[in-house]
Amino acid sequence: MKKPKSIIHLLSLVGSCLILVGAAGLTFAGEKSGGHLTVDRVANFGSDLALSLSVDGSEVASLIEGQNYDGHLSPGKHVISAVVSPNREDSRPGNATIDVKDGETYSFTAMWQGDDLALIKNQ
Repeated sequence: MKKPKSIIHLLSLVGSCLILVGAAGLTFAGEKSGGHLTVDRVANFGSDLALSLSVDGSEVASLIEGQNYDGHLSPGKHVISAVVSPNREDSRPGNATIDVKDGETYSFTAMWQGDDLALIKNQ
């Protein structure tokens, strides 16, 4: 007699856990604190050059022709840097400092300004 009751109790417990996990998934699915960062590589950047993109000194992407960056940043201040590779002309990097807020999108285009790179904020 005890076996059926313990199986029913166990199944009830498992069902309750699944309901709680499902409810938590609905509440938090896709939600991240912080912001969204996109960086476009301008079309005439150069076909034999890569755009090395860093956030706070750590490389997050190396973009070749036709590629763009799409990522997530935690809240707070961040320094975005774009460097050309190979850097045959000793071009200066393009830099931008942003203060990321929850739910905001920060969009830039990496392009040449003379012999140096620039990160231009998209409107």
